[in-house]
Amino acid sequence: MVAKPHKVSPVTLLTRGAPVAVFDSGKATHEPWRDSAAARAADRVYLHDGVVEESKRISYQDLVQRGKMIYPGTRIGRPGRAVTYWITIFFMRLLNFRWSVTVTGSENVMRGPAILVGNHVDAMDPVAIVMKQWWRVTAFAKVEVFENRGAIFFRWMGQIPLRRGDENSTRWALDMASQVLAEGTMLGLYPEGTRSPDKKSLHKIHRRILIPIFESHPQVPVHTITTTYGKKKFGRQQVFVHLSKRLPIDVSAMSAAHIVDVIKNEILKTGGMAYVDAFARDIKARKG
Repeated sequence: MVAKPHKVSPVTLLTRGAPVAVFDSGKATHEPWRDSAAARAADRVYLHDGVVEESKRISYQDLVQRGKMIYPGTRIGRPGRAVTYWITIFFMRLLNFRWSVTVTGSENVMRGPAILVGNHVDAMDPVAIVMKQWWRVTAFAKVEVFENRGAIFFRWMGQIPLRRGDENSTRWALDMASQVLAEGTMLGLYPEGTRSPDKKSLHKIHRRILIPIFESHPQVPVHTITTTYGKKKFGRQQVFVHLSKRLPIDVSAMSAAHIVDVIKNEILKTGGMAYVDAFARDIKARKG
């Protein structure tokens, strides 16, 4: 007699000791997902339908407290729930006097939770979209920015701190991302891991955050968001943001490599950029 599979929320899965891939210099120490779609399909009992029931979620306050223990002495704010988010966006919109932001494809994104996967060429990439759309988008940010002079901006925006290469930090960030999506908020991912060294190309995509989130939320729509910068016109920086239609991602049938290819090809197509088959961090490290 075969036991009936039990459903486990992604938050429970990630906090009960399931390994999370941690990259250092672009290589994973361990990958919890499988490149074989058939092999990964055997793990379906650990996935859910994209909606996390309240009773199965770790409380938000418990997650925040866990974050404070991971980052002692660092003020992490209220990721995904900062009440100062809308005030910050209001003042960020004053940048429209210096920036000319053109957004296309916003009609492709329905209201509710969504995963926006973007290229990363400038520190202002996550801000460009919300300068035109009244959306709450919560993204990951390296913990170092929470420790510098500009930390207040990231706290007020409710971003999720992440210490690259640290397993506990990665697990916590994934848990917080699940909380964000469960509350109907958009999640922004920049899987290159750092800004493009040449400020114009797409570099090799990390899977450490990308694939676990997709597998934990198979029903949440995934879109690419490409941000490119043109020349100044009448003293204003030209910025172009494009949002794709919902990507045809099926984690039960597609390998991790296939999923990454779908995202990569869509970003390259809509962003009109070149591809560099190397991790951006490695290139920066070689340049010193």
